[in-house]
Formats: sequence, C-alpha cells, structure tokens
Amino acid sequence: MHKISLLIRSAFVLVMILAGGSGVAQEERLSVDWLFSDEGKMSLAMPRHTWLESGQLVLYDMRKPEAERGLMSVDLRTGRRKALTNRKRALAAMNEVFQADEPLEEPGWPAAFSANGKWALYEREDDVYLLNLDRAEIVIVAATPAEEGAARFSPDSEWLAFVRDNDIYIFNIEDGSEKRLTHDGSETLLNGNVSWVYWEELLHRSNRGYLWAPDSSAIAFLQSDESMVGIMKYVDFKPGLPDVKRQRHPKAGAANPRVRAGVVGIKNAKTTWADLGTYPHEYLANMQWLPDSQRLAVQTLNRSQTVLDVFLVDAGSGEATHLLRERDDAWVDVHDDLWFLADGERFLWRSERDGHAHLYLFDMQGELIRQVTSGEWALKESGGSAHTDRAVAYVSNNIVWFTALEKDSTERHLYRINLDGSDRQRLTQADGTHAVYFHPAGDAYLDHYSALSTPPAMTLHRADGEKMRTLVEADASVKDRFELQPWELFSVKARDGFEMPAMLLKPRYFDPEKQYPAVVYVYAGPSAPTVQNAWQRRARGMFHQMLADEGVVVFQVDNRSAAGKSKRDAKTILRQLYGPVELQDLLDGVAWLKSQPWIDGDRVGVWGWSGGGTMTLSAMTGSEEFAAGIAVAAVTDWHYYDTIYTERYMKRPQDNEAGYESTSLVKKADQLSGNLFLVHGTYDDNVHPQNAWAFSDALIDAGILFDMMIYPMRKHGISDDEAQAHLYRSMQAFWARELDLEN
Repeated sequence: MHKISLLIRSAFVLVMILAGGSGVAQEERLSVDWLFSDEGKMSLAMPRHTWLESGQLVLYDMRKPEAERGLMSVDLRTGRRKALTNRKRALAAMNEVFQADEPLEEPGWPAAFSANGKWALYEREDDVYLLNLDRAEIVIVAATPAEEGAARFSPDSEWLAFVRDNDIYIFNIEDGSEKRLTHDGSETLLNGNVSWVYWEELLHRSNRGYLWAPDSSAIAFLQSDESMVGIMKYVDFKPGLPDVKRQRHPKAGAANPRVRAGVVGIKNAKTTWADLGTYPHEYLANMQWLPDSQRLAVQTLNRSQTVLDVFLVDAGSGEATHLLRERDDAWVDVHDDLWFLADGERFLWRSERDGHAHLYLFDMQGELIRQVTSGEWALKESGGSAHTDRAVAYVSNNIVWFTALEKDSTERHLYRINLDGSDRQRLTQADGTHAVYFHPAGDAYLDHYSALSTPPAMTLHRADGEKMRTLVEADASVKDRFELQPWELFSVKARDGFEMPAMLLKPRYFDPEKQYPAVVYVYAGPSAPTVQNAWQRRARGMFHQMLADEGVVVFQVDNRSAAGKSKRDAKTILRQLYGPVELQDLLDGVAWLKSQPWIDGDRVGVWGWSGGGTMTLSAMTGSEEFAAGIAVAAVTDWHYYDTIYTERYMKRPQDNEAGYESTSLVKKADQLSGNLFLVHGTYDDNVHPQNAWAFSDALIDAGILFDMMIYPMRKHGISDDEAQAHLYRSMQAFWARELDLEN
C-alpha cells in the first residue's frame, strides 16, 4: 500500500510540473516567435536540389543547422550521400575572398553548376565567383566597382558569361581571361539584362536576358531600350538627407521598353539582329535555341496580348520565317512549352485554343499534325523547372511526360502519353500535389510531393513511375508536436451552379453546438488558385493554424477565374480585373460559410496579400459581409500598375476607360464597411506604395478611421524575418481585437 501511494504521489507531482501547477498537462502551440526562429525555419524547410548534366543529383539540406550544411552528391543506386566538395576548406576560402561583415557559417546554395560538375557559381553583392569543387578553392570572375551578375555557364563548361553594367562579357574558366561581347550598354540600354516589367511579367521573375547556344558557339540576347519608360522613385529614411531609389517602370497605358533579339558570336564578338520583317509587335515575349544551334525561336506579342507569333530566326543572317500564330479574343498566355523534337521535323506547342491548356504537334512548317492531349482539364506547370511556366517535363522517343490537373483542379500529377495521343497514363498515384524534376537522360525523375494531410517528401522514380527510393521522408514532427488541425477539402456552388474549390480549417476541440468567428483568406488572381491539396507549410499556412488555435475557422474559396479549370472561366474577368465576377463568387462562398450553424456571421473577417489585398478591399467596399479585413500590398487602382500584367486583362486605360473607373477601389473607399488594417512596404517595386497612399487619402477624405502599418524600405514580400514576424504579430493582435477572440 505504501509503495502504491508513493507511486501515485510521484505521478501527481510529475503531472503538476508538466502542467505548470494547473493539474493538466499544457499543450504546446505554434507561435510567431517559434515560426521565425532557427528551429522553426529549419523544421519547415526542404533540401535544395538539382540534377547536374552528368546525371549526378546534388542536395543541400536546409533542415540541418548552418554549421552542418554542405553540398552533397547522392548515389542513385544506393541513396548514399557524400560531400561534393570539402566543406571546411570551401568555407575558409569564401570567408577569405568575400570578406563579409560576419564570417559565413555555411557555403550556401550556388546559383548554378557547370555541366561537367567541376564548378559551382556564386554571386554576392554584384560580384561573380566560382568554387572549384575538386580543390575547394574560390576563383574571382568579376569583382569590380561595377554591377556584375546574371552569370551562366556555357554548355561545354569552358566559359562563364556575365553582365557588367549592362554589357555581356565572357570569362574563360581555364585561363582566367575575359572578353567583352557587347559595347553599347548604358543606364537605359540593357544588353543581357532585362527590364523590371519583363522580369516580373514575362520571364517569371528571372533575369533570362540571354541564352547560350547548345554548342557554346554564340549567345542569343535581348537588348532593351528603356529611355522612354517612366521612372518610379522610392525615398529611403537614411542617411540624414535620405537616398532616393529610382527604377524604370511602365504604368498601364504608358510607354514600354523597346526590345530586340540579337545573336553574338563567341569568337568574333559580332552581333546579328533578328529581322522580324513587317510583323507588328509590342513585346518580345520569349526566345530559345533550336537543338541545331543554327536557329532561334522568337515569340512576340501585340500590345493587347491577343496575338502571339513564333518565328524561326537564322542565327547567322538574322533572317526570320514565320512559324506559328496563336490568337485569343481575350489574351494569350505566354509559356515555355515549345519543344523542338530530336528528329528535327516536328515540335510540340501548348495552346488554349479549345478552352483548356493542351499539347499540339506541328511540323516544321507550322502545320498542325494532331492534338496530343484533350479533355475538360488543363496542363499545368508543376514547379519542376524554376522560373518557367513549363508543364512538359520531358520528351523522348515519341513519348511526352507532363503535369496536369486532369484528376482534380486542386491537385497536380505527372502523366505520360504517346505523341499520337494514345496510351495516356497517370504516373503519380498519391492524392496531392507533385512537382517533378526529370533526370537529364530522361530515365528517372524526382517527385517533390505533399498533400494537405501529408508534409513534403522527396522520392526517386523510374520514368515509368516505379518508385526507386525515398530520398527525403515526410517529416511529421511539426504536425505531431503542435497537433496541427486537418484541412477539409470540398467545393461550394456559386449561384449559377459553378463548383468552386474550397478548404476549411476548424478550431481545436471543435464543437458544432458553438458559434465561431471566421477569417477568409483570398487571392483571386487569374488562374492562380489558393485551394490546393498541398501541405500548407509557408508562414501563411502556419499563421492560419495559429488562428485555429485561437478558436477561429479559416476558410478559402477559389472564384472561377482563379481556379484554373479552364480558359473560358478565366476570361470572365476580361476588362474588369478584380471586379464584379470575382466578388460575386467570393460572396457566394461566404454565404455558404455564414449558413453553417457553427459560424458567427457577425464575426467574419477577410485578408489577403498583393492581389489578395486587392480582393480584400474589393470585398469590403463592395459588400457589408465582413467585420474587418487586412489588405497587404494591395493594388487600389489599375492606373498604378504595370503595362504587361494590367493590360493583359484590362487592356489600355485609353481603350477601357469604363473598366478602369468601375474597378478603382480608391473611388469606392467611402463605401468601406468593416474595420481595415492597411499594410505596405515603402520600397515595394511591384505594387507601388502610391496604391496605399491613394486609398488611405480617400479614406481620410471620407472621414473613415483605419489602422495602417508601413514597413520602411521593404519590398513586396516584406520578406526579412524581423519584418515578417512583426507583421504576423500585428495581424494576430488585429484579429484578436476585431473578432473578439477573448470570447
């Protein structure tokens, strides 16, 4: 009896210790502090990875502490890993050459690797360096007072090209010599660099201003004349007389940069310009080499983006022949799925001509051979090719591998099909979202996979889908440690019956007999869904878990133009972007939410970032459904946004005056319903701060009170840890107050 009593007493003391004296064990909960701590960032990271041209797989594990991170080569047969270079020596060399303010604790992920696997490229503070992987030594490529970057290895690994003060140079890796290829670069004439609007809206936030020929004999490049483009100014808060940052940025309806394509030879440094003849165009939207290194495919767009032309340009003469024309009465989406086949007689092209994104096979005269894929579903890029919109993962032996939304618009899967359209197969079986990275030889691929209930994992597969091994296990430790709540995935009908994808996160210990406040997260941009069967691991996803911990229902619904199901759905917003179509669908989703007996309809909030901030303001000025809202980096009038994105959907202001007037949120500010928290960074070069200033000025004129948080000299992502942590704490406090979370 005495021993039993002692055991009971000891167990009670242990419980009291665990519970902090309350008698109940305390559950660990997510916090903003943890999320932005080193542990939090590592727990939510996945290894960086790439295939080398040799077929070697390289990993850089961001989940390890900085002092243990290094470049690792993976043996595909055994899965064993070994260091690609001597980490200690490489780090010592970097610290000696870079002379950073604080010593580096990790080498970091390179910008690129040479095709022969001997070199890694690093760019730091407008300078360019190479790491010799065998010797763990640093070679200085370009470290002058000038701006240098955008470096790329030649396919034969003999040269490294880079841009210095808007001219293209090449560096001989063997002897260290340098050669200048262009000579007329200036502040407004860019050779090899691209203007901001091309970087953002056509090239997927990549400085793809030049391309090596496959045989390394020449470089194709864009030359951009920005002299006629207007200048945006951003005022710093330091030094005593603050610096002013300037950037060329074309506003809707204003002048664009003039861009042309040239080919410069490596030996003679002579440039030949592409002659596109009398075909009118506004944008040089894309270019790529053909496998023969003799021809270049150049894509152009007209100003309204309703006509896209593809030309074949002779690299030696500049003479162009017209290959293909794509038309759409609304807009043509630019993508990277133009694939010239090894036989030299055919090419693949992705088109939305039947209302869905599908593949078409043509001969080299531009005549259609056949439609390869078809159905009431769309091909969709998977993230497997960085800074591209590429749904085709690989083409070989009359078979094409591609990613698509065929199974469900909320999932992305890998398929293969014969080029004659036969024998289509889905290769990824697990429900969820798959990003696919093919081995250079096409005989294997990496599958970066996750689902709402499954943290990310990385597996290696043969080209037929057979799994070879797991390289990175799904790490459920964060999910288990914080008891993350499960998302529910379903659909909600709009008033006309359209099935809108939706997802819902309920509070812990949910009681259907109670009523809960709700927060609706929105983005709503064209073909840009937020409802996906994928792990919600970014800061936003964890923030929503924190809200659920505080007793909030989190709801997301994709309006028809955002869902990505078809081009027909996307086109419903033509000439009225973030206007009545998106708002009507959102309000139909919110009506469903409020109809649930466990929702307190008087305590529903809405928030979003960028386009989501725009949608938040649209919802709060166009309805009385929301008690409060948070708009981060919101566009408030399309006159303030850039030419390419705005005019794709809205056309020019001079051609659609009524559309710009009806979608201006500044003009609707006096109709604001609910309490608003407006957030912006003063160095936002995407959605300029004038959007926040204009909307807040209109609120002031209307006598409407609101909260505002300005982040000095932060850009669109407000991305440094300190600012992000501050923002999420601020939003947490706002929701606690406005939704009365104490009750």
